[in-house]
Amino acid sequence: MRRFRFYAQWCVYAAGLLMVEEAQAQIGAPANSGQTPTANQLPLSGRGGGNASVTATESAIPGTTTSVNTINTTVQASGNYAGSASSAPIPFSGKLSFKDAIERGLKYNLGAVGLNETVRQANGQSRVARSSLLPNLTSSLSETVEQVNLRALGVRFSSPFPGFAIPAIVGPFNYFDLRARLSQTVANLTSLNNYRSAKETVKANELSGRDARDLVVLAVGGAYLQVIAAKARVESAKAQLQTAEAQYKQSSDQRAAGVLALTDLNRSEIQLLTTRERITSLENDYAKQKINLARLTGLPATDTYEITDTIPYSAAPPIELNAALQQAYSQRADLQAAEAQIRAAQYTRSAARAERLPSLSLSADYGAIGTNPSQSHGTFTVVGTLSVPIWQGGRTEGDIEQADAALAQRRAELEDLRSHIESDVRSAFLDLQAAASQVDVARRNLEVTRETLELTHQRFSAGVSEYVEVVQAQESLASADLDYINSVFAHNVAKLSLARAIGGAAEKLRAFLNLK
Repeated sequence: MRRFRFYAQWCVYAAGLLMVEEAQAQIGAPANSGQTPTANQLPLSGRGGGNASVTATESAIPGTTTSVNTINTTVQASGNYAGSASSAPIPFSGKLSFKDAIERGLKYNLGAVGLNETVRQANGQSRVARSSLLPNLTSSLSETVEQVNLRALGVRFSSPFPGFAIPAIVGPFNYFDLRARLSQTVANLTSLNNYRSAKETVKANELSGRDARDLVVLAVGGAYLQVIAAKARVESAKAQLQTAEAQYKQSSDQRAAGVLALTDLNRSEIQLLTTRERITSLENDYAKQKINLARLTGLPATDTYEITDTIPYSAAPPIELNAALQQAYSQRADLQAAEAQIRAAQYTRSAARAERLPSLSLSADYGAIGTNPSQSHGTFTVVGTLSVPIWQGGRTEGDIEQADAALAQRRAELEDLRSHIESDVRSAFLDLQAAASQVDVARRNLEVTRETLELTHQRFSAGVSEYVEVVQAQESLASADLDYINSVFAHNVAKLSLARAIGGAAEKLRAFLNLK
């Protein structure tokens, strides 16, 4: 009888333990026991908003009667394209060629660097999207020591045996669990289309990186051309200074000989001082242009280096407008990136619509559980789950509406970009034609003003003209020289802009600028 009572007591005790375990199963696992923490991703850039761009503009100067230079050319880089990362690992001799500047810009300009990092970030996002389609395998090892109050869990027992009481406290007891868990998505169109969208986003970012190379070429090439023009202006002014100094010396000698009026001597000195003042201003601009070029190419932001190349006037490669437009539509990387963005938006819309469809997943685990490793036994679970969405509070409809809006915006942006590309090509052609005409006029004007100055000097030496005519002729020559420098600069920038407008500027640069 005692043995029976003892056996009955332990049966009831085991039933209590079983109820405890069932209660724990209903309550659920401890918080975060089955969750894998993920990193909180930061924005790619720590800087504030603002779009980065590079633009080359040629605008008409209001009418003037003293200069043929009617086009003002500027190349403006903003945002990341106006800066660079350090290029300290690349040795620098202190002399910078046009080719070296372009290569340094492509490697260290912050616009190109930023787009390269954007591609890496998109690749990471694509891998995250793919992870929901691939098997996810985790493992865990747990050791549990527990004591349970059955009364606190609402468990009440009435003993069928007089004088026999069932204990309310179970334990302490312990067990360990070594387990591996596998989860696999079998069919989920939302996850599949999210991954397809992420892959198209990666492709779009890679194409944007190619387009960034064209913008870097335009920014760095334009800055180098600006430095060349600034240097030519300084050299022209210094040549004029030598002429002014020689003329002032001649005037001083003539004044000492009593054959020149004091007013003419004063005009000669004013001309000399004005030329020196102009040189100071031009040298200041030359130094600033060199600092700007250094900032774009990863060099220290100083003007303590020399440029080694001059890019004289050369005719543009023969190309028709319609052919250039066709090349631009087929080669512009930003247009291809916009098309990839549309495909990504279409996949995102498909993913949103697929939220209404059933999904199938599989999960399994296998492990060993026991009071210690020597007394453990293998256990496993295999679960197939078919999830059928019925009503999610309107979330699916909201996701579809957002995806439709994004797709419509991407399509509108593509149409705008096509129009913008046509505008770029046509504007570059117009600038090229205007700049070429300006070069011809400026060259001829320079020849005429030189002849005029020489004849004026002869007339003045012969005493048949006043010194004011010499001053006017010198000013005309200075203006004509600057006009020619500016016109050659405008023509080279127009060719550079056309190469960017067509696409693949880095590859076309040598042919367009006639570089050796």
